[in-house]
Amino acid sequence: MIAETGLAALWLAAALCALQLVFGIMALRNGRADLGRAVRPVAIVQGILTAIAFLMLIWLFLRTDLSVELVARNSHSAKPWLYKFAGTWGNHEGSMLLWIAVMAISGALVAIFERRLKENTLIATLTAQAVIGLGFYAFLLFASNPFARQSPPAPEGQGLNPLLQDPGLAFHPPTLYFGYVGLSVAFSFAVGALVTRDVDAVFARAMRPWVLGSWIFLTLGIAAGSYWAYYELGWGGWWFWDPVENASLMPWLAATALLHSATVLATRDSLRAWTVMLAVIAFSMSMIGTFLVRSGILTSVHAFAVDPQRGSFILALLVLYIGGALTLFGLRVGTVREGAQFEPVSREGALVVNNLLLSAILGIVLVGTLYPLAVEAVSGKQLSIGPPYFNATAGPLALLLVAAMAAGPLLRWRRDDWRKLVSRLSVPLLMTALALAALVLFASPIGILPTLGLVLAAGIAAASLSPLWKRNLRRTPLFIYGMVIAHFGVGVTLAGMAFESAFTEEVLVASSPGESHAVGPYTVRFDGTEPIAGPNWTAVEAKLTVARGDRAARTLRPQSRMFPTPETETSEAAILTSWDGQLYTVLGNGGGGRWQLRLWWKPFVTLIWLGGGLIALGGLLALIGRVRRERRAIERELYA
Repeated sequence: MIAETGLAALWLAAALCALQLVFGIMALRNGRADLGRAVRPVAIVQGILTAIAFLMLIWLFLRTDLSVELVARNSHSAKPWLYKFAGTWGNHEGSMLLWIAVMAISGALVAIFERRLKENTLIATLTAQAVIGLGFYAFLLFASNPFARQSPPAPEGQGLNPLLQDPGLAFHPPTLYFGYVGLSVAFSFAVGALVTRDVDAVFARAMRPWVLGSWIFLTLGIAAGSYWAYYELGWGGWWFWDPVENASLMPWLAATALLHSATVLATRDSLRAWTVMLAVIAFSMSMIGTFLVRSGILTSVHAFAVDPQRGSFILALLVLYIGGALTLFGLRVGTVREGAQFEPVSREGALVVNNLLLSAILGIVLVGTLYPLAVEAVSGKQLSIGPPYFNATAGPLALLLVAAMAAGPLLRWRRDDWRKLVSRLSVPLLMTALALAALVLFASPIGILPTLGLVLAAGIAAASLSPLWKRNLRRTPLFIYGMVIAHFGVGVTLAGMAFESAFTEEVLVASSPGESHAVGPYTVRFDGTEPIAGPNWTAVEAKLTVARGDRAARTLRPQSRMFPTPETETSEAAILTSWDGQLYTVLGNGGGGRWQLRLWWKPFVTLIWLGGGLIALGGLLALIGRVRRERRAIERELYA
């Protein structure tokens, strides 16, 4: 009865979503206040029902109910419980149920907590959320039912993709989904404000926490996914410009631009039309990502290869939602007032430049991702666009973005003097010059992009601290600390990327037991291999003795694993982390007493993910600070 309970809860939630849509439309068109008041409780109960449906699916996976087709295709009784739990969303149907559950729960939270918007604008927002939700409910119930039974039950499950059998599966996909769905809420706010012609600072302040929250989750999800692929795939890289990686990067770029634009609108009442347009674009990118992953048109370790009919369903939803929102924007943009004006040399001006550069990078990534698919669809020819294109086109713009970001916090709102800006940039410029001098004097020649990356990383790290200069640190608002930490994290990440690109060393050898190989500051001795068995896999494990100077020797044990269900061979890298980088080792094929070893020395590569964590932490502090400030403002209004 667990599956039937979950399916019934899903049908009831879909019915309430339709009711929420009807009530909202009638309240807005006919002025029915009684129906308007019913929209909030309907949204709340809908969120509860979808949560129940998703909990039922988790229960089915944990108990390995092989009478449920989804469980039989994606689980196995011998799997560790963590992979049974995370396997709930490690497939197409489960991931889409997670999507709709998070979206419905988010709508319920909006209904419970939002008190700043005018009642009509809130009803329009929840109605827009119902329009989105209804399409996804239809998709789940008619094309991707996660609770479908099979008779007779399977004797055993087919198992989960071994590449997904990692703790990263429990963290990476949900964080990305929280980010995607947060953008759907921002989209609904934008549509609601357009419908009621209420695009103003209040709308931006209501939307900003959702944008900031989704941006935090996207940052964490992308950083976690990058490190997961880095240690799991055994390729030695942290980003491959895979189309599905790009599908998560594009919403993040749009969300970053939207976050800055919403902040300007919320605090300075500027960039009204730009903010609404970015909200539409950000959700469009999350929809495009959903289509790419679930349409079956991509071949990727990240993609859920499903039938094209489902992809067509998602494509129809994408056209409906985004086309409808763009049409509404075109019809109503003339009613959006201009807002407060500002001079080009101002903090608002810097944020506009920031958004233009982010939009340009987004366009480059979008074209590079979709163009090969379009060529194949038209001509049947397969075309691959990889790192050379993205690095050469997006790389320089990203460095310009970092430079603009360094100057932005040093500018004043509304109007400033560029000569005073140069004076305020003296310390960051000095740090940039010192970094360049150190590279010239002490480092071997490297490429132009890594050089610029390293020197700009030093500059942005110094500039990020500028909002704290001459401030009383005890009285500095928490959101200022958040901005400082997030911008400093960008500098840390940029430094890690540049170090890894410029100074990585790689050694590929066919080694016999007892042989030693030098890579970076390490000497690696291959001591031999032995067979071992895990909970649901067997492996050949190498023993590597690693020495560095006078330090005590360490042992690394990379593995070549074989999973019987489904039958798959994977490489498990063994990584030694030190303060100045990582030694990355992979065991390859063997024969004739020799085994292939791939060894990398990656200086300061961990700064990439440390910086990502700092960026997310900064966003979290900013979110807490903004929410506290808004709550105090509301309390002052209530007791005034």
